[in-house]
Amino acid sequence: MNKATQIHQRLIEFYGEPTWRNPLPPLDELVSTILSQNTNDINRDRAFVSLRAAFPTWEEVRDAPEAEVIEAVRVAGLANQKGPRIQKVLRAITAERGLLDLSFLEEYSTENALDWLMKFQGVGPKTASIVLLFSLGKPAFPVDTHVHRLSGRLGLRPEKMNADQAHAYLAAQLPPETYYAAHLNIIRLGREICHARKPQCELCPLQDLCDDYKIRKNK
Repeated sequence: MNKATQIHQRLIEFYGEPTWRNPLPPLDELVSTILSQNTNDINRDRAFVSLRAAFPTWEEVRDAPEAEVIEAVRVAGLANQKGPRIQKVLRAITAERGLLDLSFLEEYSTENALDWLMKFQGVGPKTASIVLLFSLGKPAFPVDTHVHRLSGRLGLRPEKMNADQAHAYLAAQLPPETYYAAHLNIIRLGREICHARKPQCELCPLQDLCDDYKIRKNK
């Protein structure tokens, strides 16, 4: 059993197996994930609800005046970037497919689905992986800020590897069937214990597996 799998098993013992949430349609998940960038889940969800209240269909979001979309998603922060980004992606999908529906990705391989989504400006590996994993149940491993930070501290990736590069690197270290639980449990550990500035190492179940803890302990 490699180190990544040991970490996954330890977190299952510590936190349990996360419950699968009811999936959003893939286009909803895509927009929600764009809204989530650089904000928390509460503001993301508030912005998503606000956007759908203002524009009940994605076609209406696509065709709305830019200023109105920006106002609808303002609570998510960076609205001047996120509003136009969402509209550009919706227009690009329409130009490519003729309609706003991503359910066809279910028939694609994970690799081909990732490639298809990432050709759109503003959709990187994290956003594409979240859509595939959470909406379509495909074996993709998203690397957000918590997963990137903890994988570095634990010694699961080269120190200077960026988050985009880490997706394939970390995915190769875990069995695909563990991606959902591993992703969510690592995020939970990052939020509750392994904080960016002051990690609470004394509470962590991974002390003996953590490169950073060994360095801190020996200082």
